[in-house]
Amino acid sequence: MTDIDISRNSRKLDIGDVAKKIGICSDDIELYGKYKCKISPRDDLKGKLILVTAISPTPLGEGKTTVSIGLGDALKKLEKNVIIALREPSMGPVFGMKGGATGGGYSQVVPMEDINLHFTGDFHAITSANNLISAAIDNHIYFGNELNIKKVLFKRCLDVNDRALRNVDLGSRHEAFTITSASEVMALFCLASSLSDLRKRLGNIIIGVNDKDEYVYVKDLKLEGSLVALLKDAFKPNLVQTLENTPTIIHGGPFANIAHGCNSIVATKTALSYADYVVTEAGFGADLGAEKFFDIKCRVGNLKPDAVVLVVTIKALKYHGGADKDKILEENYNALERGFENLDKHYSNLKKYGVDIVVCLNKFATDLDSEIELVRKHCLDSGYKFSISDAYKLGGVGAEDLAKQVISCQTNNFKFLYDVNESIVSKIEDVCIKVYGASSVIISDLAKEKIDLIEKNNMSNLPICVAKTQYSFSDDKEQIGVPKDFSVTVKDINLYGGAGFITVLLGSIMTMPGLSRHPNYENIDVIDGNIVGLS
Repeated sequence: MTDIDISRNSRKLDIGDVAKKIGICSDDIELYGKYKCKISPRDDLKGKLILVTAISPTPLGEGKTTVSIGLGDALKKLEKNVIIALREPSMGPVFGMKGGATGGGYSQVVPMEDINLHFTGDFHAITSANNLISAAIDNHIYFGNELNIKKVLFKRCLDVNDRALRNVDLGSRHEAFTITSASEVMALFCLASSLSDLRKRLGNIIIGVNDKDEYVYVKDLKLEGSLVALLKDAFKPNLVQTLENTPTIIHGGPFANIAHGCNSIVATKTALSYADYVVTEAGFGADLGAEKFFDIKCRVGNLKPDAVVLVVTIKALKYHGGADKDKILEENYNALERGFENLDKHYSNLKKYGVDIVVCLNKFATDLDSEIELVRKHCLDSGYKFSISDAYKLGGVGAEDLAKQVISCQTNNFKFLYDVNESIVSKIEDVCIKVYGASSVIISDLAKEKIDLIEKNNMSNLPICVAKTQYSFSDDKEQIGVPKDFSVTVKDINLYGGAGFITVLLGSIMTMPGLSRHPNYENIDVIDGNIVGLS
């Protein structure tokens, strides 16, 4: 059966019963049909936080979400009080190259179609709030520009991959759209701790600079109240369930190679308030998602991970060992062994944060026993905790060993990579040199100008959010494995005053993705009232 067939034939509980099993009373839920609801946020943390990340990804997919869901189901099978906390899928990748983001096989969250498409409307609310800001900016300029806005810095957004919107002529100026999941409104939405904090962060969004080179803010437009009104329902976390009825909170969806790649702080804290174990994930490889999870989300939310699962696949190891993508399923022990270098680099990077790590091989049906044994031997010889997840095929029972390994983990010396009070350039070098392994960092003239402006406005003491290709440690997607003696180029800098971080764009990264030659939308249809092709 396909993923969508498995999802559709699952035995789902009424979501009110799922909520009741973890102690959420009926007064604290708002139903969106039988199988999804909004829940009231909480902030009395008691649980242990488990992060699932991965080695450098490939175009083939590594299955972090599948492992996360399987781990949550396995912990439930071991009679642990567990909640899974994930990001909402963006419709850009759903209709583009990647497809859905609700797991796969017998390790899924449901209702799969709803979650992957409109869900509870959170993305639409965020898109609307973002574009209300843009409309208000242009309305202010039209009626006299009392704030003396010299240059507009804020961008419109849309939750669709549309390369034509990378450059738009508005008549008075040129502008570029960004995808909703890379917008500042999405980023700050996921970092806000309460509605009052959300209001403050929205007000601190920088919309432009005036004729004195001073920043102009959303709060100068007196717009915060309307923005909060648009977002107040979206701000409540969404509760759904896995195929095995494990409670799952899905909320917020920032991209990991452009934004911070983590679900909302309010969702994570709500999960930690109800459960003894919370499984969450950060997007793409550990150099992107995990680094941002630690240095941005944990810093802002005062969180500490108790364990980290580093997902690896046979296919990814071969790919980063130089195997041709079209021959990735062929036996190739040399490429597999060369790929260990990528795994080892990610592992050593994670150790810089003082976390306890389990390396998890996400098993595919195409994996050979001899290949699996080679990975196991390398991990054990290297002193890594190691487990295999077969959750895609078996559900929670296929990840029970992983769950037991995670339970044994204990992080006592968690630390950040850098001090936010370092200079912007120093923080960029910390990430690019210490995590990516770059030998040097080249900063463009445009980026230097923006750094000078940030420093002039006394806003340099913020975390950085480095945006680059997900396929390489470098800023060049063709440099797979662990490239050596490479430089990275900072092409642009954007200050996200509301989100509270500085975005650093490396290489050719773009904030509005395009569609592939044969996008996933070619496979999706409705037949006899049922959606098909969504996976």
